[in-house]
Amino acid sequence: MIAAEHERARSDGAGDASFGDAVTFAFGDPGRRLYGSARLGLVPGEPPQASGLGLLFREADVVAAEALGGVEAPGAGWERLDVGALRTAILKPLRAWEVAFDADAGGFALRFEALGPPAELGTGALAHGPADLHGYEQACRVTGTVRCGEQRVEIDGLGQRGHQWGAPDWERLALARMVGLWLEDGTSVALASAQPLGAAGHAEEALSAFLLTPEAVVPVTAPRLSTTSDANGRQRHAGLELWIEGEEGEVVRRAAGEAVCGTTLQLGRLRLDCAFFDWRMEGRRGAGRYDVLRRA
Repeated sequence: MIAAEHERARSDGAGDASFGDAVTFAFGDPGRRLYGSARLGLVPGEPPQASGLGLLFREADVVAAEALGGVEAPGAGWERLDVGALRTAILKPLRAWEVAFDADAGGFALRFEALGPPAELGTGALAHGPADLHGYEQACRVTGTVRCGEQRVEIDGLGQRGHQWGAPDWERLALARMVGLWLEDGTSVALASAQPLGAAGHAEEALSAFLLTPEAVVPVTAPRLSTTSDANGRQRHAGLELWIEGEEGEVVRRAAGEAVCGTTLQLGRLRLDCAFFDWRMEGRRGAGRYDVLRRA
């Protein structure tokens, strides 16, 4: 059960060199073709260290991208954290946050407000396997200002805020995925998966997914994700099949999406393929993210 105390910085695995604690914000405003994300990380130790990654896209173009790591951060926590061009603060635990990214070429200053309760993604094989994923995701209404060069745009879009922690074993992992789908009526999908080294594809991944509404978090009993990638392995198209237990038996919800923008970043021994998608779900359109983190 996720409660307000889970918003605090985690130090469960402080003795494990691979342990990390991170919050991630992602948003999309399809009408203005603006998309972006911010990820801030904390690694416990003496002293604790912080990292930050900010991305901003306009249509298919990268407006700003900045990554910073290894910043000493004694006493840092999620109540408020500044890392280079990035900063975040909790306004109301599990309800409202602010995040800002201020690079030379562009950035944003945004307020994220939860549209419903959090979904606990790190369960089952994801939590106890090599991914060691723990945390939660919330769909959000996103408002504020986006800056592209000298131009400032007020946005009113949708997004997702997540808090994840764990000590992934990249000697046994091939890749990890995070997918978010956000519809205008407040319905969203949050999916996480991890593929062990040597696996043939999606069928051998540990998957966890939820359908989120403003009223409830609905577990997906049998999530299925299909992906079409380009020659460089970047995700270009995706399909979701979500089997959900209803009052009259299982029902299936389906969605399809295609990438509208994205980029690849080398993060030490890992490679991040970040993409934002246009999604279609049962006659409705929405935005979302699809990130793949893999061994470089």
